[in-house]
Amino acid sequence: MRAGNAAISGWTVNWAWPGSQTITQLWGGVRSGSGSAVTVRNEAWNGSLAANATTTFGFLGGGSSAAPALTCTSP
Repeated sequence: MRAGNAAISGWTVNWAWPGSQTITQLWGGVRSGSGSAVTVRNEAWNGSLAANATTTFGFLGGGSSAAPALTCTSP
């Protein structure tokens, strides 16, 4: 996640699995959503980003190998 030209106070990444994939481990974010819809929001320690700053989250998944299309937003 990149803040862009202005600081942000939180971030959200959304996607829908195209198949029967699941997240088995997640770090650097908090997951919500159900079924194929996934939302990952910042942790308390990595939500506030200065202009042009970056942070990352990661996950391990299981299921079929199709990749989802991600949408990133900030409040």
